Amino acid sequence: MCAITVERDGSPATVASSGPEAQRLDEIQYSLHDGPCLTALRTAQTILVTDVGADPRWAAYARDMSAENVRSVLAVPIPTDTGSGAALNCYSSESGIFEPGTVERVQTYAASISNILRLALRVHPAPPYPEHLRSALQSRAVIDAAVALVMAQNRCSHDQALALISRASTIQGTRMHDIAADIVAGTSPDSGSTEQHGTDPAGN
Repeated sequence: MCAITVERDGSPATVASSGPEAQRLDEIQYSLHDGPCLTALRTAQTILVTDVGADPRWAAYARDMSAENVRSVLAVPIPTDTGSGAALNCYSSESGIFEPGTVERVQTYAASISNILRLALRVHPAPPYPEHLRSALQSRAVIDAAVALVMAQNRCSHDQALALISRASTIQGTRMHDIAADIVAGTSPDSGSTEQHGTDPAGN
């Protein structure tokens, strides 16, 4: 699965994708405000995650990608004009799938589409907030509020609270946003609740 992300004025958006799955994976990263793709376009460096579960750089992102059965990620910057950034993002359900030869071919392709992307960005001004980005930001605000409540209730760290909500989401087979919305509304999920029921936040 592949997608192209463009960021202008600090607002990232997916402008092309191989399908809705790739776009959804991009939007998960936007909601977290960090990850391989955003790092690649902001630093102009290729980012390779050979094993999502073993990479320590983006803990929350790794949990969300694992829940989507993504095991490896490749993000390659696409050269653009000053004031914007872009990256080609590739996702796979297999670990270690992006070998050096594959990385090189993706880099070559990313460079080859640079000129047409530059032209497209000049012709089409950035909308203030694409609808999917607005939705992602709203979802993130709900999750942040729920994390704060779980931290206060369980006296745990931010990462521990986020992990508890993520675990409840996985057990119940629903979105993290829905679990978070229930917490903020004052209802606690039954299965995989964020309350530890006699254990501390580390599960001891």
